[in-house]
Amino acid sequence: MRPPTDTQGAQPKGFVAKLLADRHSVPFSIALHLVPGAAIVAVYVFVAAPLVRAMEFPIFLSWAITLAVVLFPLQLFLLWLGKKQTGRFTMKGVVHYRDKPVARGKVFWLGAACLVWMTVVARSLTPLDNIVYDWFFTWVDYQGAGPDGIAYLQGYSQDLVLTTLLICAPFTGFTLPLLEEYYFRGFLLPRLPQLGKWAPFFNTFFFSVYHFWAPWTVLSKLVFLYPGVWLAWKKQDIRISIAMHPGSALLMTVVGVIALASGAYSM
Repeated sequence: MRPPTDTQGAQPKGFVAKLLADRHSVPFSIALHLVPGAAIVAVYVFVAAPLVRAMEFPIFLSWAITLAVVLFPLQLFLLWLGKKQTGRFTMKGVVHYRDKPVARGKVFWLGAACLVWMTVVARSLTPLDNIVYDWFFTWVDYQGAGPDGIAYLQGYSQDLVLTTLLICAPFTGFTLPLLEEYYFRGFLLPRLPQLGKWAPFFNTFFFSVYHFWAPWTVLSKLVFLYPGVWLAWKKQDIRISIAMHPGSALLMTVVGVIALASGAYSM
């Protein structure tokens, strides 16, 4: 198998070659898992949070801005790697598990099962998040920090919260989780063949840790994310984890917006 070539026909060298390799070393993969999380915290602290506070919007908006500022360039970076490999901006050869080896109907049912699992189990493990937060992370002083998933929206009028959710919905409700799947499941996970059956656990664990802004959720994320990550790895089909993760985010966003707009739930 010939190594990838850039637009000039030469083999990529240095850091680009290391990124495009079929195998990442464990330390290198850990860094690639965690650096985006560190960037997210930095953007939040120094840019997004001050901006949103000045606008007097719920702090939830600052996290949406932060994730967009980091994850959209990360997606462009993957496309750039594709250009170095094929001569055009593409994810082909960079993001794997996209060849659709599993029949569409089977993907639907596996994805639906993982979506239900993630949605239900994430809610049921809130008490675990509470315990971990109370024992280890009460020192975290982000505005709205804590295991309560709606704390980032509390203290504002119903109309302002609804407006914030509608602004954020196209991003936090699907697009940003989708970009996370392309990067973590499509780019990083397939490049850990040396870990064998431990690769999906490794990927799930460090994806959970990547959420530096909510470290008390690492254990619960391991539980509710692992089945979808394992299936995406086992079947080599990213559509399964996409159905689970962005799918669950979309479901919860739609339900939340409808509940607020209809008056069925109030802040």
